[in-house]
Amino acid sequence: MRQNIVAGNWKMNKTLQEGIELAKEVNSKVGAITPKCKVVLGTPFVHITEVVKTVDASKISVAAQNCADKVSGAYTGEVSASMVKSTGAQYVILGHSERRAYYGETNAILKEKTDLALTNELKPIFCIGEVLSERESNIHFDIVKQQIEESLFHLSAGDFSKIVLAYEPVWAIGTGKTASSDQAQEMHAFIRQLIVSKYGEEVANNISILYGGSCNAANAKELFANPDVDGGLIGGASLKADDFLAIITAF
Repeated sequence: MRQNIVAGNWKMNKTLQEGIELAKEVNSKVGAITPKCKVVLGTPFVHITEVVKTVDASKISVAAQNCADKVSGAYTGEVSASMVKSTGAQYVILGHSERRAYYGETNAILKEKTDLALTNELKPIFCIGEVLSERESNIHFDIVKQQIEESLFHLSAGDFSKIVLAYEPVWAIGTGKTASSDQAQEMHAFIRQLIVSKYGEEVANNISILYGGSCNAANAKELFANPDVDGGLIGGASLKADDFLAIITAF
């Protein structure tokens, strides 16, 4: 049975000290309830080790926001999957639209990152989604299909089952726009059916597919009520503990 997940993506926000304080506050608030979802904090690299120490691992997991597509070596400034694993992080966010747009990450590069993450027993939160021009051109399904096929469909059914997918309508990230509940469900159902065609219904029905486009306290309940929306990858709303908790309790 698939798992509901609410994952915060802090992006490039919070100093180390601020991040520790936010993690403490989230930990306290989540500790006071019995969440009906897995809670994940996606922090900057420099925060991971301290945040892992700060949170109750039985209720909150920690994710890196990226990892390198190389095992090790002369790659100044890069952080390998094995390094991420050594911090105590359990998840890694891969293929975020900002990484694709600003840093030229291709489907081929993300295939390598996924393989290295899995080799190091990290759980990828793998992002897919279309930009506004692609949706307006009615090729959004084709784009998402290509992203999944080229980066993930080489995996065995067992390895694919370790992936968490996050659908990002890129036109709805940081813009205040949100895909309608129907639009989110339509794409999530398409993604799940695509997985059925490759791996069968059992695998598809156990994959968590998160919504990642300006999900917030006001719209989370409606989005999460959809049968194929299994939670959210949360950006700005994860930077305030009360806002993040309101999304966690939307289930």
